[in-house]
Amino acid sequence: MGSMKLPFSVQSRHGANFLLSFPTSRFRSPFPAGGRDYRGFIIQSLPLVDPCRLSNTNSRDKRSHFFTARASAEPLTEPIVEDKQFIVSTSGDSIRKRFLEFYAVRGHKVLPSSSLVPEDPTVLLTIAGMLQFKPIFLGKVAREVPRAATSQKCIRTNDIENVGRTSRHQTFFEMLGNFSFGDYFKKDAIRWAWDLSTLEFGLSAENLWISVYEDDDETLAIWHDEIGVPLQRIKRLGEEDNFWTSGATGPCGPCSEIYYDFHPERGHSDVDLGDDSRFIEFYNLVFMQYNKKDDGALEPLKQKNIDTGLGLERMARILQQVPNNYETDLIFPIIEKASNLANLSYKFADESKKAYLKIIGDHMRAIVYLISDGVFPSNIGRGYVVRRLIRRAVRTGRLLGIKGDGMGNLDGAFLPILAEEVIKLSTNIDIEVKIRAARIFEELKREELRFVSTLERGEKLLEQILTDALSTAQINGTVPCISGKDAFVLYDTFGFPVEITKEVADERGVGIDMESFDVEMDSQRRQSQAAHNTVKLSVENGAELTENISDTEFLGYDTLSTRAVIEGLLVNGKAVEQVSEGNEVEVLLDRTPFYAESGGQIGDHGFLYVTKSGNIKEAVVEIKDVQKSLGNIFVHKGTVKEGVIDVGGEVEAEVDTKLRQRVKVHHTATHLLQSALKKVIGQETSQAGSLVAFDRLRFDFNFNRPLRENEVMEIEGLINKWIGDATLLRTKVMQLADAKNAGAIAMFGEKYGAQVRVVEVPGVSMELCGGTHVSNTSEIRGFKIISEQGVASGVRRIEAVAGEAFIEYVIARDNYMKQLCSTLKVNAEDVTTRVNNLLKDLRDARGEVSAARAKAAVYRASTMIGKAVTVGSSLKIRVLVESMDEIDGDALKSAAEYLVDSLEDPAAVVLGSCVDEKRVSLIVAFSPGVVGLGIQAGKFIGPIAKLCGGRGGGRPNFAQAGGSEPEKLGDALEKARDELVSFLSEKSG
Repeated sequence: MGSMKLPFSVQSRHGANFLLSFPTSRFRSPFPAGGRDYRGFIIQSLPLVDPCRLSNTNSRDKRSHFFTARASAEPLTEPIVEDKQFIVSTSGDSIRKRFLEFYAVRGHKVLPSSSLVPEDPTVLLTIAGMLQFKPIFLGKVAREVPRAATSQKCIRTNDIENVGRTSRHQTFFEMLGNFSFGDYFKKDAIRWAWDLSTLEFGLSAENLWISVYEDDDETLAIWHDEIGVPLQRIKRLGEEDNFWTSGATGPCGPCSEIYYDFHPERGHSDVDLGDDSRFIEFYNLVFMQYNKKDDGALEPLKQKNIDTGLGLERMARILQQVPNNYETDLIFPIIEKASNLANLSYKFADESKKAYLKIIGDHMRAIVYLISDGVFPSNIGRGYVVRRLIRRAVRTGRLLGIKGDGMGNLDGAFLPILAEEVIKLSTNIDIEVKIRAARIFEELKREELRFVSTLERGEKLLEQILTDALSTAQINGTVPCISGKDAFVLYDTFGFPVEITKEVADERGVGIDMESFDVEMDSQRRQSQAAHNTVKLSVENGAELTENISDTEFLGYDTLSTRAVIEGLLVNGKAVEQVSEGNEVEVLLDRTPFYAESGGQIGDHGFLYVTKSGNIKEAVVEIKDVQKSLGNIFVHKGTVKEGVIDVGGEVEAEVDTKLRQRVKVHHTATHLLQSALKKVIGQETSQAGSLVAFDRLRFDFNFNRPLRENEVMEIEGLINKWIGDATLLRTKVMQLADAKNAGAIAMFGEKYGAQVRVVEVPGVSMELCGGTHVSNTSEIRGFKIISEQGVASGVRRIEAVAGEAFIEYVIARDNYMKQLCSTLKVNAEDVTTRVNNLLKDLRDARGEVSAARAKAAVYRASTMIGKAVTVGSSLKIRVLVESMDEIDGDALKSAAEYLVDSLEDPAAVVLGSCVDEKRVSLIVAFSPGVVGLGIQAGKFIGPIAKLCGGRGGGRPNFAQAGGSEPEKLGDALEKARDELVSFLSEKSG
């Protein structure tokens, strides 16, 4: 970029603060330098404007400066002097940094991006920057800061079919946002959005258009009268475009958007802001000022909020002067790597291949960040989203000609190689991605190779299905369509997401019967539909209750009993003043020793006592659960066992000490377990969920195989050693950044404030944790893993016991062993040998029984030979279709083999048996001569078994099936006989 002369100072100023310089982008454009059509990055001078000139201008002159501001800056012609000049970078990283610093100097607290896995259960994935602030907007949580700014990772897949086809659609994107929680409102939000766009980023005012809600005269007046935007570049739009709602009811308000005009020379008449060839909307301002009631009426909110979103990739496209978001330095390095693997040049590729490369560039970002945030491929929910993206990327890579890993290893995977590029670009987005790189590579390789193993067969089947559909449609004069059943087979057997099947079919002009596909699909396999792509907010009744109730003071780290005042009572969710004996109740106290469920640890149990003089109990409430609600208010759930309790009354709150000790033991043991896992199977493993209960602990972790027996023993050994070391725990409150720098591990799914509680077992473990813990590891007494199993793709689960639960487990197992020894009449050390001997005897006995049954079945079959019929005149084929009741599958198989041999070639045998009242067994056996006529046992048996409520398959000459409807066996055998005779008669003349 050419240098620039600043007309007013050494640096560009934001108020009294100086704008820091940024390093130039090192991104390599796909296009050559020079010439009018050059579309590279940071290659031209950007004139800067002195913000003070505009701020010192009276309101009467502001509109004239709207048109002349850019002319006030002159390009520098003399050499750069280091302490007088700086270079403005248009790289994606610098745009993000400049946005956050712009708002930081305006009093905004810069907060980190939240996870792509939201806390909000109504949303599948994080789809907007405001999502982490939803509780504040609802009034459920008190604001910690009046204004904030973020760069939020987001995922949206509802427009996935447009990715690569348009210039702006993406599944993964970063949303830069500034937020006000009852602080500033429209004027400041609009002024700063304009200053950011025109002064900070240097966009020409003449290229900017504004949209406002059709009835929002206030906003239009600010844009026109105070900012100076001409009316001809302000468009009023309707409710669908410019009125934001959170749902049928709840917070809502008008929007205003800033658009960049790539072709201002087209003028101002008949302008459509939705014209993607001319405009791109890059900044959206939501003025959250109303609450929509059940009857549709709008009432002003007590606290008006600002929620904005500026698309990072869109701003990068504008500043870097490239034709689409994909060719910015945020995505293009991934595209460039994919081009290399496919042995292509993006510049010279046709539009189809460019679209494929864009799809890969986009999807790889989404995939890497999803896996980093703990979303692993599966067939439901979030896992289905990432699996679909991975398989779409793999298939797209194959269409580009990428074979194997693209670098000569035909048995390798190319997604991990592309993921390396994504991870290189992640430094300023999410530092955790590099830490989790090994896990990401491993997951991608396994998922890609798993899909590739069935992809080729699936592609061949899909091609055949498409050919058949087109052929049938041509013959019948109908619209070509794939049946829902065929689409489901592709999905269920070959791993083709139906969306991929639909895309391929669309390319060939073939539809899909989605109604019948949905019938075939389990409801859990459709959790990534567009319904999950809206954020639902509602103003709940509980908000009224919190107006007079402050956050609960938690005393439970230091004491298990305290005096407290009842601040609120709820019965069936409704506030009441009094609750009497026998009723379930939710009690809100001003202070409490009870731990509320969070961080995987369940809530405390205990009692609330109302006493009078002499400690006589007037009322007793048994507490069985404690939850946090409406911010930091503890809700004690229980039953009034005696007496009456009233709002305003005083109670003695007492936690069950034995249960608290059990849960403390399990929580500390969970920390030790995570440390042991990292030591034994690798530091890259991470927590994926947990439960800390009174009777056990449960720990989910990311790992791709079952633990080996020796690994389990090593983990248990480490933990029991640490328990025996009798180490004192340390707990302290620290700044979040300091805690992370010290190496503290964050708990899965938890959201942390500026200050955090750190629990440390010196030399063993350090975690951010608000739970309750033992003071010394010796209190745990012992630890035992009771199960280890897979719960999802790439996620394993350990259940274990410690402390008192460990003692109970050992005693119970000892009693079982004593009973076993007594029954087997052996000592404990001889139990294994005795059981193995018994199992061998049992297998031998079963073998003898099976052999006897087979002989009996063969004997019965020998009496049936005379029932065989002869089919055909030239080629005489012997056909036997009979029922043999109460014969199991193995014996029926022996009988069929005997019969087909005895009848001699060519022969066909079908046998059926009602094994018991609920089971059917079927056998089909064809001699070589019958198979040679074009009929196969494996395919023949399927429709027959279906009549009995079953399914089956096998080889061309022999097949087996089972069923669950014995009463229909006769019909099935009759169908088999008719079809066999008909087919063989036709083939044998």
